[in-house]
Amino acid sequence: MAYFYLFSHIVFVLALGYYFISAMQWYSYKLERVVLHYNRIDWHFYFFIVPAFVYYASGLYFVFYLYLLLLPTMYLWYRKLDKKLVFTSRVKRFFLFLILATIFQDILCYFNPKCVIYGILFPLFFSYGASYLYEKILFQSFKKSASKKLYQNKNLKIIAITASYGKTSIKNFLFEILSLKYKVHKTPRSINTLTGIVQDINNNLEKDVDFYIVEAGAREQGDIDEIARFINPHVAIVGQIGEQHIEYFKSLENIRNTKMELLNSNRLEKSFVHVSANVEDNDAIIIYGNNLKNIIASLNGIDFEIMLEDKIEKFHTSLLGAFNANNLEVVILVSLYLGLSLDLIQNGIKNISTVEHRLQKIEANGKIIIDDSYNGNLQGMISSYELISSYEGRKVIVTPGIVESNIESNEKLSLKIDEVFDLVIITGKINQKILNKFIKKADKIILKDKDKLQAVLAQNTYQNDLILFSNDAPTFM
Repeated sequence: MAYFYLFSHIVFVLALGYYFISAMQWYSYKLERVVLHYNRIDWHFYFFIVPAFVYYASGLYFVFYLYLLLLPTMYLWYRKLDKKLVFTSRVKRFFLFLILATIFQDILCYFNPKCVIYGILFPLFFSYGASYLYEKILFQSFKKSASKKLYQNKNLKIIAITASYGKTSIKNFLFEILSLKYKVHKTPRSINTLTGIVQDINNNLEKDVDFYIVEAGAREQGDIDEIARFINPHVAIVGQIGEQHIEYFKSLENIRNTKMELLNSNRLEKSFVHVSANVEDNDAIIIYGNNLKNIIASLNGIDFEIMLEDKIEKFHTSLLGAFNANNLEVVILVSLYLGLSLDLIQNGIKNISTVEHRLQKIEANGKIIIDDSYNGNLQGMISSYELISSYEGRKVIVTPGIVESNIESNEKLSLKIDEVFDLVIITGKINQKILNKFIKKADKIILKDKDKLQAVLAQNTYQNDLILFSNDAPTFM
């Protein structure tokens, strides 16, 4: 019987460890964010606080709770997650520390007659601490290797990009245009942390690349400074600044100051800074955002004009959304600075590829689907709604609202949604109350289970409907 309780204890610890490391992975392994900025506090209650209380309060009877309630509940929770735990090397090392710490504690307790239950907090805290220290030491080695690789290529020019929103689009557009003339590498997907950048350099950056385009993101002051001082970019792009992630930074001024940390490079040649940063231009800084003219956006693309050296130049792109003209403006300015001809840039802009999940147009079963699920800021989302408003048929939106923002922004968003759409399908828990309160004219469906979205759309949409997927929030939001 003792072996059964010993085995059950190990299973119990692993179950709590699985929930803990899942939350850590979702929030970039920042314990402070998991504790202070977690959006599903109820999960902390169900899968950590209550299990710990039951374990210590019930003695050996915890086994009934473990097998009859905790494990079945966790299995159902796991099945509904749309962002499941990825068993990276870091996660595997955490579980190794956790198993070793649990077995070590249990051996000591097994030979102590006063020990009735083995405890669950020590293995978890020890594993977190040991894993944290090990990853820190390991990362310094990876970082040193990446730094050496960066400086081995004497001809490599590094372009760093940050913004409250639009940085991934700018990165992808710039990569596509510069690739018309040069060999270019960019950080993949939405990777924008120092850890991800170091990994990309070590694993993917080739030795003969002309330009390396790096996306830099932040959740707290100092994050971008750390990236800038590591890669030391030759060109810095600070895109549009707004209230995205304001819950972490507390004020727009803090966001602005953090974004401007990108200029902390000892080999910076030129910076392109959006007018929203409120800085003055000089020989080293070019301000953009005021030179766009006559923007015409439709479901067929964008036409716009830019004043370049006292001459108006016309551009057309098949990209959707007027806000993309703003992203393309800085791409054009940087490409000209780096030696591309205007004709080459104009042709490149004309044929530029749509970024996946960013106003991506798809036609299926007689319906027009606009996938804008990676657009999560107020200005960009409202701009997409203004674009959709020109469609003459029935308009449907699927959205969780704006995540990691404030109530005021979601109120403004709700009013615009109510003005444009006929049917609103509200997903995610985080903004349900705000959206439901301020959307009054449009029909509403509150979707508590995202697994049922396809069935809901099949039942409530028809041929010639336009369906917009506006932002997306994983289930842990």
